[in-house]
Amino acid sequence: MNSFLRFVLKKVNIDKRLLAVYCVVYFLWGLGMNWFGQQVEIAKFTFWWQVITCYILYMIPISLVLRGMAFHAQYAYGLIAMGILEFSGYALQTSYAYPDNILDQWFNIRNFSLGMALFFALYFPLGNWGVDKIYRLLFK
Repeated sequence: MNSFLRFVLKKVNIDKRLLAVYCVVYFLWGLGMNWFGQQVEIAKFTFWWQVITCYILYMIPISLVLRGMAFHAQYAYGLIAMGILEFSGYALQTSYAYPDNILDQWFNIRNFSLGMALFFALYFPLGNWGVDKIYRLLFK
């Protein structure tokens, strides 16, 4: 386990079983969303393993820090986190937006990344809620 992950676990005082549930849920969620984005030709990761870097190494630590906050607070902080992720993904060309995709058509190309950030910011409150439900079902 790397030192950053140990730091996060210590700071948020998290059970390793809960962390395992986060990893499974977010990994499957990331694979599913990447697959969906490719199928409907909205966007995709350039490499499949970016699901690990984005969903597990980036989004889970943020989710852990935000859990327990009100839905709107998780969404607001999540919006900042996703704005940074979306901006850097397209700026570094590690994410690919299909030309003239449905979001470009609905909102125009200038609003694509903003729309993605607004949507994916919901992952933090919804992810925390879903993982908590699964964890309680399995371990409580």
